[in-house]
Amino acid sequence: MTVEAVRGGVPEHGRVPKYWVVKNQLLNLLSELGEGALLPAERDLAAAYGVARSTLRQAISELTMEGRLRAYRGRGTFVAAPKLVQPLALRSYTEALREMGRNPSRHVVTVETVPAGSLAGELGIGPADEVLHLERVLLADDEQLGLESTYMPVARFPDVMDGYDGTGSLYTHMIGRYGVTYASAVERIETVLASPREAMLLGTNPAQPMLLMQRVSADPDGRPIEQVRSLYRGDRIGFETRLSA
Repeated sequence: MTVEAVRGGVPEHGRVPKYWVVKNQLLNLLSELGEGALLPAERDLAAAYGVARSTLRQAISELTMEGRLRAYRGRGTFVAAPKLVQPLALRSYTEALREMGRNPSRHVVTVETVPAGSLAGELGIGPADEVLHLERVLLADDEQLGLESTYMPVARFPDVMDGYDGTGSLYTHMIGRYGVTYASAVERIETVLASPREAMLLGTNPAQPMLLMQRVSADPDGRPIEQVRSLYRGDRIGFETRLSA
């Protein structure tokens, strides 16, 4: 391997960890194999690269965490499809995925009415006021991508679930039922680890890094519409936005 091929990851002292060299060799192999291909057996790869299987496993583990590989118990490790990249915008998850040629769907986990509590300030209501909590697994082509919890003031939006089963676009439903306009939002993004329950719902490992997005949307008058907590699989989805001066 040339210096040019690895210089982006070479530390100041110039010593490159063996697993990192193997990781880059594997990336070249993945490009040759193509999406959906089965990765060769560990013993064969370790022998080919002249490293211990523990070193190889570290490289494979990182590529799996990054979403370059997918591991299936009893089947093996496969070259993963490219990550889905979704724009950050005030729009429906459904619309965004359809524009990318993917089939969006949702699985409803929880529908309940609870006191606003700590969400009161963000929603502009009292702590004892009721909010609707709608929790759903977000899917693309039947693959779990995220877990979304939406909270809306019941007093402002009564009977939200009437005529709505939770599997379609809530954004479209809110516009059609209440005539609400989503004019602005404040959103925070950070990395977290999923709880055991969240990892189970998303079909992933609790050690897998996740992207946590928390958004408060408002109407043209600045009145909060909803607070949304979305937990996305960092190995299967990324986000982009356009910035201008």
